[in-house]
Amino acid sequence: MNDLDVTLRAELDSLRTRSLIVGILALLLCFLGLFFARGEFFRAYLIAYVFWIGVPLGCLGILMIHHLVGGTWGFVIQRCLEAAVRTFPIMALLFVPLLFGLPDLFAWARPDVMADDPILRQKAVYLNIPFFVVRAVIYFAVWMVVGFFLSKWSQAQERSADAAFIQRVQTLSGPGLVLYGLTVTFSAIDWLMSLEPRWYSTIFGMIFMVSHGLMGLTFAIGAAYFLSRREALRPIIASWVLQDLGNLLLAFIMLWAYLSFSQFLLIWMGNLQHEIPWYIHRLTGGWAVIGAALIALQFALPFVLLLSRSIKRNPAVLGFVAAGVAIMHLIELFWFVAPTFHPDGFSLHWTTVLAPIGIGGVWLCGFLTSLKGRSLLPTRDPRFIAILEEHGFARNG
Repeated sequence: MNDLDVTLRAELDSLRTRSLIVGILALLLCFLGLFFARGEFFRAYLIAYVFWIGVPLGCLGILMIHHLVGGTWGFVIQRCLEAAVRTFPIMALLFVPLLFGLPDLFAWARPDVMADDPILRQKAVYLNIPFFVVRAVIYFAVWMVVGFFLSKWSQAQERSADAAFIQRVQTLSGPGLVLYGLTVTFSAIDWLMSLEPRWYSTIFGMIFMVSHGLMGLTFAIGAAYFLSRREALRPIIASWVLQDLGNLLLAFIMLWAYLSFSQFLLIWMGNLQHEIPWYIHRLTGGWAVIGAALIALQFALPFVLLLSRSIKRNPAVLGFVAAGVAIMHLIELFWFVAPTFHPDGFSLHWTTVLAPIGIGGVWLCGFLTSLKGRSLLPTRDPRFIAILEEHGFARNG
């Protein structure tokens, strides 16, 4: 069980090759948008990028929570979480194209707009291109350093069976979560909220922390479903483990709905000149249909389905629910970004479809490369060994 068997290795190699080919082709086609619709290309790329960066970010947060609280559900997906966290260097490279489109995306990045707007000039100390880049470098540095040591010490523990490495990852996870909260909050402000620099919300960063958690969980559930098809792993990825993952997904969905509704309620009741237009643009001109779909399909339907114990214990059905939540999050990001540039009515550009496929294909290739050649489960972790023995499994799995 410690190593990928030959069949699974070949399956992952095939999937990695296909994802890379599809990703590169989609990105190449998407980059044609630079010549025909430059603004639409950068908007589509931003939506796709924020969607996919949510996967390793969510996995990083869940990994640190797992190290602090334990639980069989965490050990089952730990190696997949670590492999996702090791993709931050790829995501840092994929972030670079956005730097060439800052004036196309952000009003504060255009000197003529800043010169004519006294309110934006007051925010120029924070909203300027050099400081934007510096902050992005800090975010990626924090994510990569924390992720690197969590993965490194975990692998060292796997090789040596030294419990001292467990203490290290637990010690790092506490302050790591604090840094995680700060960097995710400010990255959400920088990359999305500042698209409309006159608008602000004190809950926005928290919404994206939860959204990233949702993305990490949906990905982990998908990975658990994929691994549960392996004969050797099926007894360990048992129905009660899937139920724990389903319960966590339900909790994150409820928290996302609570925070999203709280933001809407506070802004709508306040009815302030610089806040309420953000929602008005998204509740008129066809955008209201997407808003209603988010309520129905990102909250109501998954909420009802995940109340069922049988659904949470069925890997295929739970995976289907998780995939639906992930797709709706992509639509939510589209709903966040597109009305800023098309407030009068619904608009969908072809680059908006290609960009998530392109970035996703490249990211998945990186994830599979990181996962290949490593153990699927932390079978030398004494905490996991104790759980296995408690449930009647032999020490060697």
